[in-house]
Amino acid sequence: MHARHVLIALVLMPALAVSACGDDDGGDGGAGAKPAGRTEGAKVIDPKLMEGAKGTVTYCTGKDTTGETKDWSKRFNAKFESQGLTAKVVEFPASADEQRNQFIQRQEAKSADCDVFRSDVIWTAEFAQQKWIYDLTPYVESIKDRFIPAPLETATYDGKIWGAPSYANAALIYYRTDKVDAVPPTWQELYKQAGEQGGIVFQGAAYEGLTCDWLELAFSAGGTVLSEDGSKATIDSPENVAATQLMVDAVKSGAAPKAVSTYMEPESLAAWQTGKYAFMRNWPYAYALSEDTDKLKGKFKVAPLPEYEGAGTAGILGGANSVISVFSKNPGGALALVDYLSSEEWQTILTAKYSVPSTLDAVYDDPSVQKAIPFHAELKQAIEQAKARPVSPVYPQISQAIYKNVNSALTGQTSPQDAMKQAQSDIEQALSTF
Repeated sequence: MHARHVLIALVLMPALAVSACGDDDGGDGGAGAKPAGRTEGAKVIDPKLMEGAKGTVTYCTGKDTTGETKDWSKRFNAKFESQGLTAKVVEFPASADEQRNQFIQRQEAKSADCDVFRSDVIWTAEFAQQKWIYDLTPYVESIKDRFIPAPLETATYDGKIWGAPSYANAALIYYRTDKVDAVPPTWQELYKQAGEQGGIVFQGAAYEGLTCDWLELAFSAGGTVLSEDGSKATIDSPENVAATQLMVDAVKSGAAPKAVSTYMEPESLAAWQTGKYAFMRNWPYAYALSEDTDKLKGKFKVAPLPEYEGAGTAGILGGANSVISVFSKNPGGALALVDYLSSEEWQTILTAKYSVPSTLDAVYDDPSVQKAIPFHAELKQAIEQAKARPVSPVYPQISQAIYKNVNSALTGQTSPQDAMKQAQSDIEQALSTF
């Protein structure tokens, strides 16, 4: 089943989940742009450069575990061969951290090894701050209407757009149709019903996945992590304390198992696959794996995340952006490649054939996509209502401050109030380093 590929492609989410916010490894509402001028002097792409571009373009990415990279590169080369333009793919290790380190090493050396890099959404601000990637604003503005607006947040920093979203991701609530009729409209009601009927599992371990789970609650409750300009920590707020308390109470009341504080995506999925639980918060990759489980097949559905009572709704975006290195010897060819990866032609294939969620609005209306992904409407809605994780050059430290302290509250080592106070202090320290 094509949807099975979501597991691999979105297990980039651990890589791209954490980073993107969540699959295994762990991976923007606080999408705080930094004070204006932090990227002053950065190179700006000229969209005209891609007209008639020739030569070779090197695309650096993680391991191609689904075959989609081999597919698009073959299609791209066939399409542009007569023009004299070809793409070469360089694969970095599967680990998200190692991919980031490989790119950083090359940029610090001013290497032209990578013309285009598939950047996890949480790395884009860091690379922009270092002026390692082109400001793609002039190009992206010309194709902006293609995109679902939310994914563009992840590529926006200091008022400029630094990449073209190459794929997106957002979490869903899985629910057993033989145990409950639907997902309650609010988080409060969801946890209450879980306590009375079958329980819920989510990602509560101290890693990026918990940051995503917590931000979904915090942002929907009206909380923020950074000030609008990204210069100050704002995490110690009544809204964020309340969101943390809601998660803690779910564990204390038994709505979620105590072991949830050790769960990453695989552990959450394994618990759900036992057939014991009525609800699960997880990424789209889990759909095909659930369908392949005898105890679940035909007995579950998915829904977008609920609202926070008295406030709003928010998901957290995962995915990746295509960024162009300022050290590229062929920026025109690189932009032509980015343009191809952002085309409706490729994005439709990406989603229909590989079940990797597109960033383009029109793709979800395509019959081939609707056939391949039964939950296409819920997935699109989840992406539309999602937000970027805090966009900051020190995002890794910000995320650690969140997941470390929220996990401490989940395990009863500290109170939600003290957890937010400590997170505030930790983030302030991180912001003072640049």
